[in-house]
Amino acid sequence: MKLVAIAEVARPHGVRGELRLKLFNEESEVLLHRGEVVVRLKDGKEHEVSIAAARRADKTILIKLHSVDDRNRADELRGAMLCVPRDALPPLDDGEFYACDVEGAEARIGEERVGVVEKLEEYPTAFALVVKKNDGTRVEVPVTEAYVERIDAEAGVVFFLALEDGT
Repeated sequence: MKLVAIAEVARPHGVRGELRLKLFNEESEVLLHRGEVVVRLKDGKEHEVSIAAARRADKTILIKLHSVDDRNRADELRGAMLCVPRDALPPLDDGEFYACDVEGAEARIGEERVGVVEKLEEYPTAFALVVKKNDGTRVEVPVTEAYVERIDAEAGVVFFLALEDGT
């Protein structure tokens, strides 16, 4: 089961253990409808925890986890990631993809493997895929029709027309 981090614990909220989250997608409502979540601590350990309550607060979510009953315990979770199974994410429309589906994907031009997609960067006006090329160098490639031919998330392959540096 592939787990996807969808929020980070930003800080405690109040004195009864509620957590203020930093959502990676501010519009996401996945946590509002889940009964459980996997908490990935900063040391890499993971624990499945039941959600006692979750509510919207402007562009974030305030969440109360079972077993987190005071501000001190909530503060210990600062920086932890809240993860859900990949199949808990809403279905996508044609041409859309989740960052988790392309991170680690093979980067190809035609049939030639040119590297690996490390991550998706979001800028105010565009998205870019960071590709670690076979020679170890990294290049950011805009997610536009001029550079990206197609994304086969299911197969774990991104087909590029060219990389930004002309490769």
